[in-house]
Amino acid sequence: MGPTAIVVSIALLLACVCLGYLAYRRVRLMRGGGVDACLRRRPAGVRQDLGAGWHFGVGRYRGDELAWYRLTSLRPGPSVVLDRTALEIVDRRPPLDGEAYAIPEAASVLHCRIDGHDIELAMAPGVLTGFLSWLESAPPGRTAFYRRAG
Repeated sequence: MGPTAIVVSIALLLACVCLGYLAYRRVRLMRGGGVDACLRRRPAGVRQDLGAGWHFGVGRYRGDELAWYRLTSLRPGPSVVLDRTALEIVDRRPPLDGEAYAIPEAASVLHCRIDGHDIELAMAPGVLTGFLSWLESAPPGRTAFYRRAG
């Protein structure tokens, strides 16, 4: 076996180990009460390509936080943590035509703001219902999570 074959074999083995870890991680997150959700970071004032920037992931509720784990990340912890006491829903809309390939079918897209940063979350109807219930169940004094259009 030549040196090229050894390098290719090692690369294939590493790729299989990484894919196996990602599959195991997704199963573990889903079994622990995770929900499928897509996330896109939106820089303020910058218009993005419709389908660009969407990432599939798993969200897990932890008290006042939603920890979002990107599916293609090898990082053991969450990629984004959303605190419901600082989260504000700015807008809700159906997916646009250019987003159809990037997010789940029949999903709703929420434009949210948290600590001055804009993000978008795309969720299937059942997941969205759970998310909104989680937001509404915030402790007393924190009930206005929708921005009032004015």
